[in-house]
Amino acid sequence: MNKKLKSVFLSTIIVFASLALSCKQQQHRVDEIVPGAVWYDTDGNVINAHGGGMLYHEGTYYWYGEHKGDSTYRLPWVVTWECWRADAGGVACYSSTDLKNWKFEGLVLPSTPDEPDSDLHPSQVIERPKVIYNDKTGKFVMWMHIESPDYEKAHAGVAISDTPTGKFTYLGSFKPNGQDSRDQTVFKDDDGRAYHICSSEWNKTLYISLLNDDYTQVSGVYTRNFINLSREAPAVFKRKGKYYMITSGCTGWDPNESEYHTADSMLGEWTTIGNPCVGKDADLTFYSQITYVFPVVGKDDYFIAMFDRWNKTNLIDSRYVWLPIEFEGDKIKIEWRDRWKIE
Repeated sequence: MNKKLKSVFLSTIIVFASLALSCKQQQHRVDEIVPGAVWYDTDGNVINAHGGGMLYHEGTYYWYGEHKGDSTYRLPWVVTWECWRADAGGVACYSSTDLKNWKFEGLVLPSTPDEPDSDLHPSQVIERPKVIYNDKTGKFVMWMHIESPDYEKAHAGVAISDTPTGKFTYLGSFKPNGQDSRDQTVFKDDDGRAYHICSSEWNKTLYISLLNDDYTQVSGVYTRNFINLSREAPAVFKRKGKYYMITSGCTGWDPNESEYHTADSMLGEWTTIGNPCVGKDADLTFYSQITYVFPVVGKDDYFIAMFDRWNKTNLIDSRYVWLPIEFEGDKIKIEWRDRWKIE
């Protein structure tokens, strides 16, 4: 083949490859939210970001979540509950400007397969990563639930980064206030103070801890809430000066009824209101579990609740259920929708 023909041939291949990629991306372009459906990223791959949280920074949303391995297995020596798990793949990050079409930014906190003693080894558990930005330090701070395979370690892990897409530097794990830390989230208030919220005392009690100035440790100020009521999977948001928290019951991977709670301050007394979900399967939270609530920036009184529909025997195929929150005065309502658009 002469040089001219070779050049034309290569150019043709590049054009067809570009067209194929464009068609693939167009094929998976999302115009509406379909709760419980398979959700593809802009490259046409299934989004793998479970137990996730959302960060908005400089015009872009960042969705962080558990990157699960492609095989699920049950630990036979754990007899107190159905301990299904997949190898920990680290923490994935996706970015979007419209909350519908998500670009994979990579593993911002990868697992460490060559370090068997590390918290981040695939044999361990990395769950419910949440990221907040510290205006004073300029750092993005990630908190997560770090576990042993049998779920008896109950640590909180912390990592930091200079950018929202990492790579994050892992600082280690510990028990906040010397107590268990299981399902968890973090919340940054309007005044810049940040809080760690977690299930503790073998999931019987929920702790709310004020963080230190750089958000990497607890400050020693904390409250114990819902004592002996066994609430987990906390998701916190603030609206018109009032604090809201949605939690789930403790039934392992199986769904249960959500509750929401309100308070006038993060460290104040929390009042349980009831189940925010209404309609068919509301008593099972639409066969899902809460993980996070975030406001849509630029939209007045517009909040989206993120849930996980766990598939315990095939965890990588667990689906995402996103639904808008409706308000009736101070009360909230989350109603099932087969599909909906972010207005």
